[in-house]
Amino acid sequence: MRLLRILSALASGAANAAARERIPVGGQAVIEGVLMKGPTKWGLAVREPGGGICLKSWPASAALNRGIWKLPVVRGFASMAEMMRVGMRALSLSAEISLGEEEKITPFEMAASVALGIAAVVAAFIAFPMFVSEYAAKTFNLSHVWKNLAEGLVRGAVFVCYVAAIGMWKDIRRVFAYHGAEHKTINAYEHGDEMTPDAVSRYSRIHRRCGTSFLLVVIVVSILVFSLVGGGGILWRVGSRVVLLPVVIGVSYEFIKGASNSDTWGRICIMPALSLQYITTKDPSPDQIEVAIRALDLALDLQKDNSDITGGAVNGSVEQITGDREKL
Repeated sequence: MRLLRILSALASGAANAAARERIPVGGQAVIEGVLMKGPTKWGLAVREPGGGICLKSWPASAALNRGIWKLPVVRGFASMAEMMRVGMRALSLSAEISLGEEEKITPFEMAASVALGIAAVVAAFIAFPMFVSEYAAKTFNLSHVWKNLAEGLVRGAVFVCYVAAIGMWKDIRRVFAYHGAEHKTINAYEHGDEMTPDAVSRYSRIHRRCGTSFLLVVIVVSILVFSLVGGGGILWRVGSRVVLLPVVIGVSYEFIKGASNSDTWGRICIMPALSLQYITTKDPSPDQIEVAIRALDLALDLQKDNSDITGGAVNGSVEQITGDREKL
């Protein structure tokens, strides 16, 4: 169950780094908390078993703002890599805080979770769709393009079914509620509203830069990109997908970035992907919104003190996790 919560939280928010340049805010849900990214800082807020909110922060990597990492497409893959790396760190910290020190996740458990997660992704989202498309191509004599389309549709169906299935667990529904709190908070912030649970709760839990929507866009873009590669044996097909994955992610990032800044074509094109957020987000409680607000305040350097707040006092002062920026 712990692994399921970690994988779900990572999937639900893994691509939210695709933030508008004029409002550089993104985030993801973690276990009993929210991770937010500001222009130069990460902020993590997690609800403790006793009711307090533990706050941790660390500087964002400066490498993404210079050199090749600023180029279109390349910046998309780089942002995804950073979000995955920092997201895993935040998930580990949130598990330690929310489950208590006696439930602390060891490096081995985290490594095993990542390995098992990668194996599951390869089996469910690469191997199985390819097997089904190969079978369909032979049975119905499909062309290369139609075979890739079938593979993409199966991959999308597997993803939707996976998200719907894990959403049936109580623990996962809490992660999805924090996901909703993250979206509501960012929506309220982008509209310049007051950052209070009551004001934030009035906003939508749907957001155009959501990682769930990003993953669906990745599936559509992969159909187009992989169709250009041509046919071949199983090793060629698997290898080409691995090699071209950064391209698919980068192109998908640019599409999401453009669509999130457009109120015309972007709103129309991204609408089908937004519908899945009604599964991956739930309406949060005021105390969950409160956690998201504290995380955003921290990411934007708006954290002023550690005074009591509704639902419990902040656990001491904000902990600054220092170190080499490029290694965080």
